[in-house]
Amino acid sequence: MSAVAVKKVGSIQYGDEQIHFAIEPRQTDKQKVLIKVHPDCQVVAHAPPSASYDEVLNAVKKRVRWIYRQKNYFEAQRENILPRHYVSGESHFYLGRRHLLKVKEEPDFKPEVKLLRGVLEVKIKAAKPEKTKALLLDWYKLRARDVFERRLSEVVPQALWLKEKPSIRLLSMQTQWGSCSPKGVVTLNPHLVKAPRECIDYVLLHELCHIAEHNHSENFYRLMKQVMPHWAKVKERLDGMAYFYLNDV
Repeated sequence: MSAVAVKKVGSIQYGDEQIHFAIEPRQTDKQKVLIKVHPDCQVVAHAPPSASYDEVLNAVKKRVRWIYRQKNYFEAQRENILPRHYVSGESHFYLGRRHLLKVKEEPDFKPEVKLLRGVLEVKIKAAKPEKTKALLLDWYKLRARDVFERRLSEVVPQALWLKEKPSIRLLSMQTQWGSCSPKGVVTLNPHLVKAPRECIDYVLLHELCHIAEHNHSENFYRLMKQVMPHWAKVKERLDGMAYFYLNDV
């Protein structure tokens, strides 16, 4: 067992700052340690299974200046993000695009949410932020169910190992886009509907591959490459926006 398999986290000092990083297995057959800084300022070192902790640490040291700058960039970016008030003029993601929010008070009509020509229109009896937020969350879940089912129908023919189309259930999660049960039930985070269709397809195909291969083995990544040759780039795109989609900013 390598040192990486034992030690999943590490840290390094840069000036006055202690930079902590997580260690995760490299999701390709490449032997180089890949360093990423995510929008939530988490630093992750993706290392090949054979790499020792010292090798990972040396790779982090070589890029520590870049890591420091990226963390500062994302921290500054997050400071400029205004908290949600769920009022007209804000923008909200749907299928990878920002849509303008328009809240209309309609005391005599049933509350509803519609997407019309790039505008998310919320009709509500009394414009209260918590009620507007609840309506939007219900709309996202409803749209997620429809979009995920349609995308699953599109990608499932690529999963030649499946005998039937798996069922989907929705579950809001803080750090995961999806999971797959031993019985083949695919669970998806409804916030994923805020991402582009290609990213949704990637998550679906990832979970479909898990029906055949339950862990991240070489066979698993071989299947992923078959069904989506450029999956790593799509994953990177999704990871880069995860903070915004999951935190509704």
